[in-house]
Amino acid sequence: MPEVMFRKGDNDKLIFYVAKKDLEETVESMEFQEADRWGGEIVLSDGQKYFLEPLAAAPRLPITLRVKRAASGD
Repeated sequence: MPEVMFRKGDNDKLIFYVAKKDLEETVESMEFQEADRWGGEIVLSDGQKYFLEPLAAAPRLPITLRVKRAASGD
């Protein structure tokens, strides 16, 4: 389970960064991005998918959280 930093990038897009892999991608979609629920399945601009256990509220960014790599059904 990698530790991922989430931050706002250009044009207010959400950025997903894994330091140990030097991976930085834009989040194309996140299952839940409401004020009272944040997380779920995350799809990155390069097609990779991860899962973040949904939080009870949207966090203050930047924040570092643990995510799981989602199973690829392709």
